[in-house]
Amino acid sequence: MSLPEGYFSQNESKMRKLTKSLYGLKQAPRMWNEKLVGVLLELGFNQSKSDYSLFVKSINSALIILLVYVDDIIVTGNDANEINNVKELLKSKFMIKDLGLLKYFIGIEVIRSQFGICLSQRKYCMELLTEFGLSGCKPVNTPIGQHFAVMNFCKKDESVLTNITGYQRLVGKLIYLYHTRPDISHSVQFLSQFMHKPTNSHMQLALRVLRYLKRSPGKGILLSKGTSFHLTAFADSDWGKCLDSRRSVTGFCIFLGNSLVSWKSKKHGTVSRSSAEAEYRAMCATTCEIMWLLNILKELKVPINLPIELFCDNTAAISIAANPVFHDRTKHFEIDLFFLREKISARIIKTVATESNKQLADVFTKGLLANQHDMMCSLLKMHDMFGH
Repeated sequence: MSLPEGYFSQNESKMRKLTKSLYGLKQAPRMWNEKLVGVLLELGFNQSKSDYSLFVKSINSALIILLVYVDDIIVTGNDANEINNVKELLKSKFMIKDLGLLKYFIGIEVIRSQFGICLSQRKYCMELLTEFGLSGCKPVNTPIGQHFAVMNFCKKDESVLTNITGYQRLVGKLIYLYHTRPDISHSVQFLSQFMHKPTNSHMQLALRVLRYLKRSPGKGILLSKGTSFHLTAFADSDWGKCLDSRRSVTGFCIFLGNSLVSWKSKKHGTVSRSSAEAEYRAMCATTCEIMWLLNILKELKVPINLPIELFCDNTAAISIAANPVFHDRTKHFEIDLFFLREKISARIIKTVATESNKQLADVFTKGLLANQHDMMCSLLKMHDMFGH
């Protein structure tokens, strides 16, 4: 270590022993990130403006992509020689260990097959079931009941859960789990709203999600092989879903080719006065995600055909998006109105009507029947590599 600027001690010859590890200091992660970013920029990488953990290097026809999570790094590209060069350059700067072909990363297992690559968290899921004593439980077919809103979740006289820490720990782990399990997104979104004051009913629902996971703990997202890189989006909303605040729930999913790459289930920040308004706001939220994905794909040199189809099952919302004339029922959400219409007029987005039974975002806004839920999981390209 070098002494800090301004420090001076005459005839100083003693060594200093650290009583605290550098990894324990608050500034250590920041300093490590600055050092790593500086080295990567020196090596010719460009840091993504859309995702600061992504670095891209383009040399003639070779494209090298590097993804950083703290001190874990994934390197990929279309030129094996350039990838090896990057590894050697990193070895000259840091003490690194090459773990070979990607198989496991931050709790996500990467499984290769003839169909493509499957991202699964089976080990994490099995450990979660064991931790909460449900490794031998009887599984259920859905993570949340179709009519759960009429149950006791919104009663004011419900007894508050005594073990709040256990509930928070469970929901926190479920939040990490749905990075590869979009089928539990709506359930986890609902449960995470009550982290500060959960009730016994909320805990029972959280345990039901675990019982659902027991049915197929190895299920994950299948990134299938293909030559098409077109983006397709589905947006949906359940109007007035929350019985306490009457706010709606937005759900969307976006496909790159045949592979699901982005999804979300989230309660609106404001109350919508009509189902058309709720659906329109869902379309705006989906458009924001599409714009971010377009920026990422542009930096990765992936050409995308425009306009991007945005499927919605509400004809009133589609009409509002297409009609430039203001109506009394739309003037109170003026900013969203301009935002989506601007993207449609620029031919970035193209709204397309779809039937309700073909709306893939349904699973992100409400509980479904078992056969509907299974069909949606299949259409979302979820696959269990460990199933029989």
